[in-house]
Amino acid sequence: MIQLLRKDLLVLRRSPLLLGALALYPLLVALLVGAVAGYANTRPRVAFVDRDGIPAHIKLAGRSFDVRDLIDRVATEVELVPMSPGEAARQLETGRVVASVVVPPGFVGELREAQSPDLVLERGRGGLAPIVTREMEALVFNLNRELQDAFIADNLRYVELISQGGHGTFLGQDFELLGLQKADTLLGQLPPDRRVDQVRGFITTANLALTQTGSALRATASPIGLRVASGRGRAWALSAEVQAYGLALTVTFLGLVLAAGALAAERDENVIGRLARGLVSLGRLVAAKVGLAAVVSLALGLAVALVFGIAVEIGDVAGGEPWARLPLLAAGLALAGAAVGALGALVGALARDGRTASLVAVLGVVPILLVGLVPSHVSQAAAYVSDAFPFTHSADLFAAALYESNPWRGAARAAAWLVGLGFVYGAGARLAARRLLA
Repeated sequence: MIQLLRKDLLVLRRSPLLLGALALYPLLVALLVGAVAGYANTRPRVAFVDRDGIPAHIKLAGRSFDVRDLIDRVATEVELVPMSPGEAARQLETGRVVASVVVPPGFVGELREAQSPDLVLERGRGGLAPIVTREMEALVFNLNRELQDAFIADNLRYVELISQGGHGTFLGQDFELLGLQKADTLLGQLPPDRRVDQVRGFITTANLALTQTGSALRATASPIGLRVASGRGRAWALSAEVQAYGLALTVTFLGLVLAAGALAAERDENVIGRLARGLVSLGRLVAAKVGLAAVVSLALGLAVALVFGIAVEIGDVAGGEPWARLPLLAAGLALAGAAVGALGALVGALARDGRTASLVAVLGVVPILLVGLVPSHVSQAAAYVSDAFPFTHSADLFAAALYESNPWRGAARAAAWLVGLGFVYGAGARLAARRLLA
C-alpha cells in the first residue's frame, strides 16, 4: 500500500503541469467564490410604487421634507427604483426586482394628521422573502427615525404652550391658550382658600412634570442609541469564511479528482489484476488512494493557510493568524482529504476507466460545492443534502480550527461527520472496486 502511494506521488511529481493545474484551479475557484460572496451583499433592487402622488416637498410637524431625497438617504441597504404599478408587478413576477414597496393612496394625508399610515410590501416567494422583509423593516425604521425628531419637536411646542400659554395652531385651527404659569399667577391674586391652594398645588406639580417631558419623549422614541466606532477587522477577501471555504474547496476538488483518477488508472494500466492476485488487496488499494488524497490535501492545504497567514500579516490585521493553530489545522486537512478521497475512490470504482472517472469527479464537485454554499436558512433541503458530502463539514472544521476561541467542540463535531462519511464512502469503494477486475 505504501509503495502504491509512493508511485502515485512520483507520477504527480513527474507531471508538474498537472500538479500546478490541480493546485491553482481550486484556488482560483475559491477566489471567485469569495468575490461572489462579497458582492452578494450589494443592494438588491426594490420597486418603488407611488400611488399617492407624493409631492417633491411636504410639510410635516412644522418642517419641510424632500421626500424623495429622504427615502434615498435612508434606503442604504436596497436600491429603490421608481416604477408604475404594472411595471413593478411584471418585474416582481419575472424576478427583476426582489420586492415592491407601495405607497397607498392617502399616505401623506394620514401623516399630516399625525396618524400612522402603512407602506405595503409585496414580495416573492422562496428563501429570500424573510431577508427582503428584514431589509424593508430597516427602511421603515430609518424613515421613522428621520421623522420622529420633527414630530417630537412639534409635540414639545404644544407642551410649551400648555406650560407658558400663547398662540397655537392645530389641524389648521388657531387658538389662544392661557397656560399653567399664567393660571398660577391669576390664582395667586385670589383670596386664600383651600380649594385655590389645591389647584395651585396641581399646577406646580404639572409644571414640574412638563419640564421633563422633552427628555422623556426623546428617550421613549430612542431608548438605545448606536455609536459607530472606527473601522477594524478584515476585508471579505481575508475573512475567516473565505479562508475556510477556500481550504475546503481546495481539499474537495483535489481529493475527489485525484482519488477517482488514480484508482481508475490502475485498471487503465492493466495492473489491477496482478495487484489483486497477491500484491495488495482491494481494501488496501482503496486505502492507498485515500492516503494519496490525504497527503496532497495536507501539503497544498497548509500552503494555502500559509499564504493567507502571510497576507494577514502584510495587511497588519490583528487576530486570526493561523500560526498557533497549524497543528490542529494539519490534522483537519488530512482528515478532510481522506474523507473526500474515499468519495473519490467510490467514483473511480464506479466509473472504471480513468477518463470517465476524472470527468465525473470534475462534474460532480461543482454541485457538491454549490449545495454546500447555500445557507440553511435559505434552503433546509440543501442543508440536508450537503450533510451527505464532506465539503460543508470540512469548512466547519477549518473555521473552528482557525478562528473559534474554543475550537474543540466544533472541530470534534465536524471531524465526527468526516470520519463517518469516510467510512461509508470507503466501504462503498471497497465493494465497488470488484468492478475494476471485470
